Amino acid sequence: MEAKAKVSRVGRLPVALPDGVKASLADGELTVSGKLGSLSMSIHSNVEVEVASDKVTVTPRDDHRKTRALHGLMRALINNMVTGVSQGYERKLTLVGVGYRASLKGQSIQLEVGKSHDVIMPIPEGIKAEVTKKQDEITLTGIDKAKIGQFAAEIKRQRPVEPYKGKGIRYTGEMVRLKAGKKAGKK
Repeated sequence: MEAKAKVSRVGRLPVALPDGVKASLADGELTVSGKLGSLSMSIHSNVEVEVASDKVTVTPRDDHRKTRALHGLMRALINNMVTGVSQGYERKLTLVGVGYRASLKGQSIQLEVGKSHDVIMPIPEGIKAEVTKKQDEITLTGIDKAKIGQFAAEIKRQRPVEPYKGKGIRYTGEMVRLKAGKKAGKK
């Protein structure tokens, strides 16, 4: 009994190009441009990408396990590019703790998060940052989902949320499970 190889369910779906978004393929490089900007990515040699007027289709070249994994990944990355140039991405971080503040200083973010010194982080190109008036929320916007996620993780790493009082930098809406302290055991 010969088992039939499965094709990625995500990879099978074509990526629809909304109005105002154009995709072009040249020398293994896919470029997607829209109203917010342009992104490009090199296509892996194990998958084949076809660009039509209103959609982009990804198909695997062979039936190897690694190729099947790349099939869904490449389709998801292309979808992220299309969403980025048409709508953009946003990531919000919240600072929780007494005296924890963030502010913009030119092209960098200055964090006061309980360290002996202020942490100054340069904002990568292609990302816009905003800080609320209360200086306790940072909003990152841009067209590259991976770049925004990476920068947000680097900011969060400066003061991870501690599990007893919940102080630190967290993603807005993130649920933090608090542990019971010493007093919980004494009765």
